[in-house]
Amino acid sequence: MVVRGKKKYASGEGAQFISRRAAVRKLQLSLKDFRKLCILKGIYPREPRNRKRAQKGDPGIKILYHKKDIQFLMHEPIIWKLRDYKIFNRKIGRAKAMKDFAKVKRYLHNHPTLKLDHIVKERYPTFIDALRDLDDCLTLCFLFSTFPSLPHIPRDQSLLCRRLTIEFLHAVMTARALRKVFVSIKGYYYQAELKGQTITWIVPHHFAFEPQAKNEVDFKLMSTFVEFYIMMLGFVNYRLYHSLNMHYPPKLSFTGDTEKMLVDEEAYMSERISALNVPLTNLDASTSTGDPVEIDQFSSETDPAKIEAARLEAEKTQNLKSLFKNVKVFINREVPREPLVFILRCFGGLVSWDKLLFVGATFDENDETITHQIVDRPSMNKQYMSRYYVQPQWVFDSVNARELLPVQKYIMGAMLPPHLSPFTESRQDQTYIPPEERALMDPDFKLNDAENELDEEAEKDDEEEEEEEEEEEKEEEEEEEKEEMEIEDLSAGSAEENEDDDDDDDDDDDAEEDEKDDEQADAQTIEKLSKEKEKEKFRLEQKKNMQVKIGERTKVDPWEKARQEKQEYRLREKMIKKKHRKLYRSMMKGREDRAKQIWLLRKKRRIHDTNEKEKRKEQQKTNHSKKSPKIRCNDELI
Repeated sequence: MVVRGKKKYASGEGAQFISRRAAVRKLQLSLKDFRKLCILKGIYPREPRNRKRAQKGDPGIKILYHKKDIQFLMHEPIIWKLRDYKIFNRKIGRAKAMKDFAKVKRYLHNHPTLKLDHIVKERYPTFIDALRDLDDCLTLCFLFSTFPSLPHIPRDQSLLCRRLTIEFLHAVMTARALRKVFVSIKGYYYQAELKGQTITWIVPHHFAFEPQAKNEVDFKLMSTFVEFYIMMLGFVNYRLYHSLNMHYPPKLSFTGDTEKMLVDEEAYMSERISALNVPLTNLDASTSTGDPVEIDQFSSETDPAKIEAARLEAEKTQNLKSLFKNVKVFINREVPREPLVFILRCFGGLVSWDKLLFVGATFDENDETITHQIVDRPSMNKQYMSRYYVQPQWVFDSVNARELLPVQKYIMGAMLPPHLSPFTESRQDQTYIPPEERALMDPDFKLNDAENELDEEAEKDDEEEEEEEEEEEKEEEEEEEKEEMEIEDLSAGSAEENEDDDDDDDDDDDAEEDEKDDEQADAQTIEKLSKEKEKEKFRLEQKKNMQVKIGERTKVDPWEKARQEKQEYRLREKMIKKKHRKLYRSMMKGREDRAKQIWLLRKKRRIHDTNEKEKRKEQQKTNHSKKSPKIRCNDELI
């Protein structure tokens, strides 16, 4: 009996992966339909561990899919609908070629429709799963809501994106779910917390649309994603509105002529912002979103410090929900209204603008109850004493600080403080933290101290040079003192020698003999006394050793300690396994790169601060020269 072995690549990674070309052939679809099907079902290429085995020994790099994913796609009913689209396009093309327009009209009336309800339910079994995957959905829908009618984007997609995004913003405002805001060159970053899930999305700045080349952006591919995201966002809005006891779909103010909305973009934006300024009615008026949050006392957490931190965080979040409760804001025409209206309404503020320029205003500028007026210009001719004139950054920074910041730094025409990103909590070590952000993180930290630290870092090199110069001067002084001491010792030695010579001439021979006898007797007595003293000392030392002594602090040499730590660190590095050494080296290289980046950023900040100081000094000098006294003599200025 002959036992045959397994064929090559019949098991393992060679049997687990399949190329895109083979998958398209197996599903009997075109590449365009296969890509659309994978996007709708959430199937993406996989990266194998061993590409040579996965590609069955073929060279190059291929797009590989897992075989189980392709088998999962084979049972999808959308495949039949895509084939119906193919047949429909073929019939329409044949009827147009035959100029049978009655048949074309009949075919268009029976156009096949693609339903994605079951895919949303399949990919997101629970509502929490859908909220967890809502970031990309919102970002792309907000982007498409700014697009006009384009060749590869259906008109209904832009209109649906506009409506669904406004509905979601209303849900966030009603739930008071907004937590963080940041303005960047890409747009406005928002972060909300719904049902315990953190959702972050970007709203682009409202600029006129610029047509892109075909090679830069694939709008057809993006439109396929939006086709699924529209269905998903509709389900999410439905659940959100019903959880907040609100009627869905809401009656918004900009449900007017769709053709006018697509042509006149300014009218659309004005009606959209006015829709944000109108509160929606609840089905149950007794429900409120401002109820106090209670901490669960039956949680598994036993650390009292963590429980107290959670309680403080809940209190801060509750206070944040009513941040602009007693604030009444009027927005000038030069200020971007949509983000400010959305943020102020999320935290209980009242907003209005000039009713002659835009629709939806709720109160006029001459209202005496207005507390703040947001302007973005250096000065105004007419001002009211009963309100503060602040710049738009005050609203964003107050939300991130979770308190109403003092308006002195944000008044009209003032130099604004840097706008810091609040999305840097989970930061890794060895990162540069600007002094302004450090002041926000630590309330006890003062910005002046940070500036002094920067100045100290700038003056480190000068201090080191000064210390070296001082050490050199000290060494020179010590050498001069040593030379002077040697000269004095030499002069004193010569004087003693002269005195000894005079005494030797006056002594007699008899005195010398008596002195020798006395010296011998004295030597014997001294030896006896010295032996007794040694015995007494030995006895006292033994007695002291028997007593309890007070411990003395051992002085640690920092240089020796650092040397020992470095030696231990090198020994630990040698103990790393051979297979982990490359990973360790890459980690150390990343740490060095981060340290270098921190050094560069500090240097850049130091140079910037010195330039700003020089500019201020020059400006003060020019102002001082302009304010010099002028003498009027004979009706002329001298």
